[in-house]
Amino acid sequence: MDWTDAILAVAALLLFFQVLAWKTGEGNKRLPPGPRGLPILGNLLMIGSKPHHDLQRLAHKYGPIMHLRFGLMPVIVVSSPEAAELFLKTHDLVFASRPPHEASKCICYNQQNLAFSPYGSYWRNMRKMCTLELLSNHKINSLGSMRKQELDLLVRHIREAAGAGGVAVDLSSMVTSFSTNISCRMIIGKKYNRDDFSEKGFAATLREGMKIGAAFNLADYIPQIKGLDLQRLSKRMKAIAKDFDDFCEKIIEEHVQSADENRVKDFVDVMLGFVGSEETHEYRVERDTIKAIILDMLAAAMDSSGATIDWTLTELIRHPRVTKKLQKELESAVGMKRMVEESDLEKLEYLDMVIKESFRLHPVVPLLPPHAAREDCTVNGFHIPKDARILINAYAIGRDQTVWTGADKFYPERFVGSDIDVRGHDFQLIPFGSGRRGCPGMQLALTIVRLVVAQLVHCFDWELPDNMLPTELDMTEDFGLVCPRAEHLLLIPTWRLKAF
Repeated sequence: MDWTDAILAVAALLLFFQVLAWKTGEGNKRLPPGPRGLPILGNLLMIGSKPHHDLQRLAHKYGPIMHLRFGLMPVIVVSSPEAAELFLKTHDLVFASRPPHEASKCICYNQQNLAFSPYGSYWRNMRKMCTLELLSNHKINSLGSMRKQELDLLVRHIREAAGAGGVAVDLSSMVTSFSTNISCRMIIGKKYNRDDFSEKGFAATLREGMKIGAAFNLADYIPQIKGLDLQRLSKRMKAIAKDFDDFCEKIIEEHVQSADENRVKDFVDVMLGFVGSEETHEYRVERDTIKAIILDMLAAAMDSSGATIDWTLTELIRHPRVTKKLQKELESAVGMKRMVEESDLEKLEYLDMVIKESFRLHPVVPLLPPHAAREDCTVNGFHIPKDARILINAYAIGRDQTVWTGADKFYPERFVGSDIDVRGHDFQLIPFGSGRRGCPGMQLALTIVRLVVAQLVHCFDWELPDNMLPTELDMTEDFGLVCPRAEHLLLIPTWRLKAF
């Protein structure tokens, strides 16, 4: 049998399973509205390189709770605050799990990472450990001096460029390096060294992994064709997995070898402490567990915070009025003779509005990681079948015209007198998700984003090079699990503080 015959045979078998599933009952129940799909592929061909845009467009026609079919899998797309509340609060426990995910299976040791592990005792224990040992308010506060050191270095490098006069800096790259340094120092106890990784570099490999993780992989939706690797993703995933595994092995070995040295213990040390201890049965910590969590924490801390800072600074460049107003607030609260301290942040109300508005327009995770229905459920009168994938379109919710006036405009003042927050209680704005699967690193991310944006706006005036107009900035997104700007932000800095 040649490849053509094999593919036809698989297609016939898949069609049989599809018809059988329809006959056995799902087709007789009231699913949410949605477009018709093709045999076998379903609606996959309707989704392009920017899935959050395509799903928003479809939701305008079919409604905020929409049914699609990707391959053999039912997919429910949620595109309004009211609908998100039903799935993430009212029926939170039913939708608290994650579906099988081929990229995470390959790269993160069979989905042992926090982001994609199924709901259950393992996930609960790992989340508890990560929250207590890295993401608690006490731990975040204890790392304040380290954040200050790295931010001072960033400011110093930019100030040196400003001293040269008229020299543009790649602010996107600088912010990425800052996020990488902070993340690595928190989690693995030292700054990332290029010699610690493959020649491609950690950040580039991480970004490729995030893209593959967000790709619409046919094997996730038609498991029967997994071995065919029709999209040629398997080889790329295995190469990324090997690079990450080598990196994590080196980190763990360094910690094992230096376990008795008199140094400050980091997150890897904490996890290694659970291996073989009496608490192992509770946390189930093994070597692969440690590596999966290292990758999860680094990816979440590095890419998401850096992308948010980049989007926010880009919008400030595009809206000089907002920048001047923010600088006035900083002058009043901080003065022009010193830099911003973390203790200043709680006084900066307009900064808080600017960050909220950036999260609303540019959620760095526009499609929240997919949820999975743990059992059949009825939501708003619609049947949601067990194992259905639930996609929460945070991008569509943040631009919902029925919720936000002038939804496509960057206007921080819309939050004046508003109680809407980003912490998952207000479903109009859920950049960190909500409920059981909400992002556990939210407080750390907010601290870093607010501090860096405040510092860079307070310490420097910024202008575009080559007489470029703010309206000419490229706002194209680079879609992945995290969605940064596709183009780097190049700006000319001018030091603005006095007697410092």
